[in-house]
Amino acid sequence: MDWSLLGCGAGGHVTFAPDEPGLRERFGHNTREGQAWRCLRCGAFVIGEPTASGPADSAPAVRRGTQVRSALILRIFAVERFLRALIFAALAIAVWRFSASQQSLEDSYEHALPPLKALLRDLGFSVQHSKILGLLNRAFTTDPRILTYIAIGCAAYVAVEVIEGVGLWLVKRWGEYFAMIATSVGLPYEILELTNKVTVLRVVAFLINLGLVVYLVVTKRLFGVRGGKAAYEARLRSESILEAEIAALAAEQAEPGRHAKPEPADQPAPATEPAPVRDPFEPAPEPPATHDPFQAAADPAAVHDSFEPPTAPPTAHGPFQPATEPAPVRDPFETATEPPRAEETPVPEPPGPAADEAPDTDGTGVTAPPPLPRRHPRS
Repeated sequence: MDWSLLGCGAGGHVTFAPDEPGLRERFGHNTREGQAWRCLRCGAFVIGEPTASGPADSAPAVRRGTQVRSALILRIFAVERFLRALIFAALAIAVWRFSASQQSLEDSYEHALPPLKALLRDLGFSVQHSKILGLLNRAFTTDPRILTYIAIGCAAYVAVEVIEGVGLWLVKRWGEYFAMIATSVGLPYEILELTNKVTVLRVVAFLINLGLVVYLVVTKRLFGVRGGKAAYEARLRSESILEAEIAALAAEQAEPGRHAKPEPADQPAPATEPAPVRDPFEPAPEPPATHDPFQAAADPAAVHDSFEPPTAPPTAHGPFQPATEPAPVRDPFETATEPPRAEETPVPEPPGPAADEAPDTDGTGVTAPPPLPRRHPRS
């Protein structure tokens, strides 16, 4: 059973709006129906104005969980104390009025005694051994002063029971101490009564008083039992929703990198220019080739599809070999054909001397070498 929800169902929700900004964000929430505030007892968000507001130190002390159950048990004992107070209050009034008009009541008793005795005999009661008649005879023969003292004693007992009942109903620390001490004082007398004669009423009254004393000492940690007041208050703080949120907020402020996002720097570093996105169909750039200054210009790289397998590297040209024609530009969606093999490529022969041009000879008959081929400009 959720005792917190039971307490909210019986006494209503207790919402609180703290003044501290951090706590206010934790206890408040915006909804479509309006602002909702968190209940300090059950932890649910309730739409509407908060029950209380102000600093966190002024928040109302709310019982939750097992504290609600403990308060219910103490209030049951408080109701029993109030019933005792009513019974003894009626007895005190009766004794006081009897002491004030004892003589007139005795005359009336003596006048009504013969018919009363005849009635008791007809009902089968023994008149000589009747405790009620013996008590009445003793009351009429008692000194009026003693009757007045009895009425005062009953009134004092009523006051004690009322104080116990109020303290237990309000679940106050002083009420718990007062009820425990007052009940413990009457236990020896109840034990003495049980030794004289055991009755159901005496046994029930003794068990109720003994149970109240044991319950207060153990659960409320009275007189230093189980750590005393310090341990009792520490347990109350551990069950408090407000205390838990305060501790969580303090932890976030102590370790911002772990619990919260770090604040941005005052001067952020300059953003670098992102690398350009390359089209998948764009040919990869060729690395710069290192060549001989007297070597003929190389053919430009043919534009090919990025998904086309790489071809064999171009063959080196001789110093007297003419430059080859550039490869035609292929359609990227054209079906790839097998490149010609290197051995099947015909090697062009160097051009011979012109027909109309006679070889230059010197006087010794040695033919001059042919002229160098013209260099084609790079496209």
